[in-house]
Amino acid sequence: MDGPVALRALTDGGQSAEEVASAVVGFLGTAHTSLDLALYDVRLPGPVGDAVAGALKAAHGRGVQVRIAYNVDDVRRVPVPPPASTQPEILAELGLPLRGVGGEPDLMHHKYVVRDGTAVWTGSMNWTLDSWTRQENVVAVVESAAVAAAYHRDFEELWRHGRVEGTGEWDVRPVELDGGTVRPWFCPGRGEALAHRIAKAIGRARRRVRIASPVLTSGPVLGTLAEVCAEARVDVTGVVDWTQVHEVFGQWGANPRSAWKGPLLARVLEQAAFTGKRSTPWAPGALHDYMHAKVTVADDVVFVGSYNLSRSGELNAENVLEVHHAPTADAMAAFVDAVRARYPDVVPPPS
Repeated sequence: MDGPVALRALTDGGQSAEEVASAVVGFLGTAHTSLDLALYDVRLPGPVGDAVAGALKAAHGRGVQVRIAYNVDDVRRVPVPPPASTQPEILAELGLPLRGVGGEPDLMHHKYVVRDGTAVWTGSMNWTLDSWTRQENVVAVVESAAVAAAYHRDFEELWRHGRVEGTGEWDVRPVELDGGTVRPWFCPGRGEALAHRIAKAIGRARRRVRIASPVLTSGPVLGTLAEVCAEARVDVTGVVDWTQVHEVFGQWGANPRSAWKGPLLARVLEQAAFTGKRSTPWAPGALHDYMHAKVTVADDVVFVGSYNLSRSGELNAENVLEVHHAPTADAMAAFVDAVRARYPDVVPPPS
């Protein structure tokens, strides 16, 4: 759908890799001066990968400055979500400038492209065949020099320092576009502020709250959701990746400092009638069919991007678009409802 942000929703089995590749190639193919790519996970073998690589090489060949920043896995892995498996040696075959970006132990979790300083491709979709065909994701494209300037600033910080830490420590003013407003947020610099911003929007909602997130562990969001659900004054529901959430309950049970979150999360999942995708547990070489969309709708406000509603998400390099636009909110709420309807109710483990 179009509006201040052009959104495309992906579902498990709902589109082919060739269809997604065509959209990616189309976005890359109109570049005239620059393409800055910050990508957490890149694994595109075969003809699909050849098409994307060809678009990048063609851009470089016509004088476009192409740079690719990718995640460098730290030895201290965060358990959820699982670490990326980008192979730098494959990226090196492109013959383009590369920069590995690491954290301690946080992730360079972006999935964005800045084109010509005038347009941005972002969202939750990694550049892998599984992500394009077997996961729920949302892709957002914004045609705005002001929004692109914010993403360019974030990219320059990643590129200069090669670290997650210290990036995004600045605010971006809302940008008026096509009957709505769009405001970019960047983590880790504004990670805590973003979590509180989403929680505040949920707390102010009077009609509806819709959430799609692989996990749901952010303290401010969880606390506000528990209060809203207890008051039963708003229509609240959503969908998670149940395999990952079940793992989270196990981790909290073994960590006294996080044990307080378990009862809150269980209450929210039950009172708001969340459903959950039973995805394939992570393992080397396993299918990555996670419920991977990261969308929050609160009345006519949408938060969409790469940020899981989690504490670790606040500390990663992430980006989110806050969109104030009623038709966009309607479309994203309908998407969450449709994904939710595909999966069974969740039953939290006993406290």
